[in-house]
Amino acid sequence: LQFRSLNPAQSAKFYYNSAPAHSTFPDKKITLQEAATATLGDAATSNRRTINKFIVPDVLPTCQLTMGLTKLDEGSLWNTMPCHTHERRMEVYFYFDMSEECAVFHMMGQPQQTRHLLVHNEQAVISPSWSIHAGVGTQR
Repeated sequence: LQFRSLNPAQSAKFYYNSAPAHSTFPDKKITLQEAATATLGDAATSNRRTINKFIVPDVLPTCQLTMGLTKLDEGSLWNTMPCHTHERRMEVYFYFDMSEECAVFHMMGQPQQTRHLLVHNEQAVISPSWSIHAGVGTQR
């Protein structure tokens, strides 16, 4: 497996995620076309989006890790709504391909006492299981 920049003047970036596991499975490349998709939300509430699920049991065997990519529809700004928590898992949000002028207001914390983070391109947020999570961008 080799990684190369298409343009030597602009270095390519490689990101990965991982989690401890108690099982092993063979490596597999998953393309966008192979991902399971779900379209959620509503344009009327600015949160119409498609979730491309790459690492989920419907696509390949996995032990502890799941991963997806959310793409907002034109005119939508919320990445998840309603905000919610997960009893047994944390989530990491990694924001990328954002213009310099764009920002995301990421809300997290206990439902009765939230905190708000101002997030920019190529920044991540770790949301623990007890924390609500939702984000709204200044641009799509």
